[in-house]
Amino acid sequence: MVFSINNFFDNRNKKTIIGHFQDLDHLDGLSISTVSAGLYEKKRDDLVLFYFRDGANYASVFTQSKIISENIKWNQKIKSQKLFALLINTRNANALTGLAGYNSLKEISLDLSKKLSEKQINDEEKPKKISTNEIMFACTGTIGEKFPKDKIKKNINDLVQKIKYTQNKLIWIKAALGIMTTDTKPKLSMSECKIGSTIVKVYGIAKGSGMIYPNMATTLGFIFTDANLSSSVLQGVLKKNIETTFNAISCDGDTSTNDMVSIFSTNKANNPSVKNFNDPKLKKFNESVHEVLLNLSKRVVADGEGASKFITINCEKCKTVADAKKISFSIANSSLIKTAFAGEDPNWGRIVMAIGKSGIKIDIKKLSISIGPYKILYKGNLVKDYDENKVGDYMKNDSINITVDLGLGGKKFTAYTMDLTKEYIEINSDYRS
Repeated sequence: MVFSINNFFDNRNKKTIIGHFQDLDHLDGLSISTVSAGLYEKKRDDLVLFYFRDGANYASVFTQSKIISENIKWNQKIKSQKLFALLINTRNANALTGLAGYNSLKEISLDLSKKLSEKQINDEEKPKKISTNEIMFACTGTIGEKFPKDKIKKNINDLVQKIKYTQNKLIWIKAALGIMTTDTKPKLSMSECKIGSTIVKVYGIAKGSGMIYPNMATTLGFIFTDANLSSSVLQGVLKKNIETTFNAISCDGDTSTNDMVSIFSTNKANNPSVKNFNDPKLKKFNESVHEVLLNLSKRVVADGEGASKFITINCEKCKTVADAKKISFSIANSSLIKTAFAGEDPNWGRIVMAIGKSGIKIDIKKLSISIGPYKILYKGNLVKDYDENKVGDYMKNDSINITVDLGLGGKKFTAYTMDLTKEYIEINSDYRS
């Protein structure tokens, strides 16, 4: 795909326009560059660089899959106090590529660190020599294929030359487009808040459409802020807010080898000092990070492969959050429920099935179920005025809510998922072509 206003989006979303996206603009201390490294047969941006000219504090959460990609192994070994670059490639996951895949990252990091160090000399009053362990990698695409090291190395110089020190909405959208695989549209989000009396920005982009199920933080997500916060504070903020956002979504019940969500702070905002993530001064910042993460994670679900319905599952009045979460995902990952919703069939018996198979102890005399505004089961009994036709009409909506009330306690959890359509099968049977 050549970068052009006219071909911004997959033809499955022809109605989407640039105006639908938030106006992410300049964020001090961050620079962006995108190029086409020829990783796809058709020309499109497939290599994206985020450059922190003065370094950035950072925190990450990674997949809990027992099989992880080579870039995750690389990132887990980073011990630097600051990062200077995040390099993202699409089309190839660099998973199950062994030592060759890991060594490819070493070679690329050597080239990139050299070019960025040269840029420091040319552009900075006090240039910094950037080292290989100050570079983070994100890879996404097909598992098990040879990593395209040479194609990426060939384009490192061009990538550095095209660094934009000032961002605007189009540059952000271009970066979000550059990290897409089977996504049909870019995913961006923004928020602003105050730490003390200082305004700070929180921007984010993500990719994800398939192989989506939380076991850390599903898919790829990157949050950028100009707040002046330490890496330890960022880690606490990210861990706190990931559970009800990226850890609350599922498209198909499959956890990737490459999942990661990272947050980077350029420290350019002159906000009051914050010593730990529980500091009251961080209340609004936590809310903004949660808002951006939730917005991005919902966009991932809404853009799930072949999705025609966005489904919210509220599990309430449980003994524990863990119980509520287990039931929510038992429903979210049920192929029978997802296909019923695709067919707009109010087969609520499948919801009961999913609750029962979750393994959570249920008192059927206290169980209530609603689809949208319509109560179906109340304390174990079908409501007297239940009208299946009304529920069927409600299910024609693009966004659907399910509420399960266990009547056993005060804890709750909300999960987000999509329906399962014929298009999902078509996309995944043709994924590598």
